[in-house]
Amino acid sequence: MEEAKESMTKAKGFGGYCVAAFEARFAQEMAKLINTHGGKPMVAPAMAEVPLGQNVSAFDFAEKLFRNEIAINVFMTGVGTRTLFEVLETRYAKEHLVEALKRTALVARGPKPVSVLRSYGLFPNVVVPEPNTWRELLETIESSECCPALASATLALQEYGVPNSELLQELRKRGVKVLQVPVYRWALPEDTAPLSEAVRRLIAGDCQVALFTNAMQVSHLFQVAGQGSGEALREALRRVVVGSVGPVCSQALRELGVQVDLEPQHPKMGQLVAEAAAQVHTLLKAKNTARDASARMDVGVNGYGEPARHGKASTVVDKLEDSAFMRACRRLPTSHTPIWLMRQAGRYMPEYRAIRAKNSFLDLCKNSDLAAEVTVTAAHRLGADAAIIFADILLIVEPMGLGLRFEKGDGPSIDGAIRSQADVGRLREVEPEESLGYVFDAVRKTRAGLRSDIPLIGFAGAPFTLASYIVEGGASKNYRHTKGLMYREPSAWHAMMSSIARSLVKYLNGQIAAGAQAVQLFDSWVGCLGPDDYREFVLPYTRQVIEGVKPGVPVINFSTGTSSYLELVSAAGGDVIGVDWRIDLGEAWSRIGPDKGIQGNLDPLVLFAEQVTIKERVQQLLARAAGRHGYIFNLGHGILPETPVDNVLALVDTVHEWRHS
Repeated sequence: MEEAKESMTKAKGFGGYCVAAFEARFAQEMAKLINTHGGKPMVAPAMAEVPLGQNVSAFDFAEKLFRNEIAINVFMTGVGTRTLFEVLETRYAKEHLVEALKRTALVARGPKPVSVLRSYGLFPNVVVPEPNTWRELLETIESSECCPALASATLALQEYGVPNSELLQELRKRGVKVLQVPVYRWALPEDTAPLSEAVRRLIAGDCQVALFTNAMQVSHLFQVAGQGSGEALREALRRVVVGSVGPVCSQALRELGVQVDLEPQHPKMGQLVAEAAAQVHTLLKAKNTARDASARMDVGVNGYGEPARHGKASTVVDKLEDSAFMRACRRLPTSHTPIWLMRQAGRYMPEYRAIRAKNSFLDLCKNSDLAAEVTVTAAHRLGADAAIIFADILLIVEPMGLGLRFEKGDGPSIDGAIRSQADVGRLREVEPEESLGYVFDAVRKTRAGLRSDIPLIGFAGAPFTLASYIVEGGASKNYRHTKGLMYREPSAWHAMMSSIARSLVKYLNGQIAAGAQAVQLFDSWVGCLGPDDYREFVLPYTRQVIEGVKPGVPVINFSTGTSSYLELVSAAGGDVIGVDWRIDLGEAWSRIGPDKGIQGNLDPLVLFAEQVTIKERVQQLLARAAGRHGYIFNLGHGILPETPVDNVLALVDTVHEWRHS
């Protein structure tokens, strides 16, 4: 009798289908729910919750709170709220925190943060009703008499994993100054074997349903799939019923090119499983019918007057190629001015500092999971139009047979400096697949974790800048040894530069093969030369590298201090020429020529000004670009470590809002 009842339950529910799920904290409960509804659970935990032991953002929040600089505090989750208090209580007295919070408007997104706040003697002024999405949150705050007017108010937002870009954008549109307070981050689980097995079985067609209960699960699943299997995984998910617990998770899936078939009425795990079980047969039938129809792909015209791609041809690759950044690289019209920033994943971001506190710089570069995490986090948080892989231009010198150290406070130090013809003979040609595979792994994992419309930039140091480090043994103020070798033993110099150029071509093409959509050459030190020396000792080798890059992949040729011979820099090659702030943008573009794009060129120190000044300077620079096709906004060099994050966010917003009249 019991067997008959169980058989009827299965027939009415999943009917024996394999159901893949990625829940971590409640993995056992998820497996039990799937089984109860007649499914065969395949639960592969996709996340490990890692508290931020040295949470710079939390302590910054507390200091502002004590100075009465925060008007509204929004608590998004129960576990996040509790973790925040636990972090703060390592430094501050509980009663001082509670007293300071009582002076602000307290907003709780649902019952769980309410419970935690009450345990501290705090009672929220506003409780967001179900389904607790960012829309209800925003509407409730705006309509509440307990909250001050949003315009010009400072609102602290306790975050719970992936920042909600839509909520942040809507708050900033209303004039809110948002203080993001991430209190824990999500990492890949230590054992990723179950995730790899889930990827394999989904691609093999062994599963009919995939259920996601967190946005970061999506990112991590594709990270594990990597460049080799990422597209196969997308295709597999088109064949199964994809269920998402709520809007944020659904957005993450759509951004990676995955269609969401089911989102429950209430964003709860049990509701998701129950509704998926009830609708799975109808949804699978509809998907099969739609897939048959999509074989007859139609072609229309897009907003730029070009053929538009639909159906199966409308892949993630299409989204990347049609992104504002890639179109600007090819001097095509764009819907807005694209922006990315050199060193956008760096010490100015609390998330980066928290990871860096536990890892040396070289260890961070060589850990592909962490390198991918900081790259993706920075691009998504800033809303940048491109990401640049987290690495260092000097990683390539170790495979050349030289030692590399990063001394605290003193920068890089290279052992075995090259200073003569005999020394040049010691340099090894680099085989990047063997010695720099961790960079390619980071590129693959980053590409899988990024939104489907954000291109990834690979990079390398240009031949001269690498050579100057190799000859000097580190940074230099006068480049005495570098110029000495050039003038004293020119044949040794040319042999060294030719060897470096050959290695760089292989290194950059390796990054492209791993998943980079564009590459940039950093020639940060070449401005120490005059035009004649650049023409003779540098230009041929920069050109050798650029011409060796895979055809069709945009190359950005960036240098500093080269305003006096910008025409020569342009002649060295590149689809886009990056310029520093020491030259007017309009003048630079006229000297570069109309057949190339331009990138730049705001002084990084402008970001230390008031936001009204930043906005004025940015608008002046955009006006000089005059709406010409091929312009990419960037700084004239990298973001400085002490730069306020809010100012960087304001910069990105200003660029995106600009429209040339």
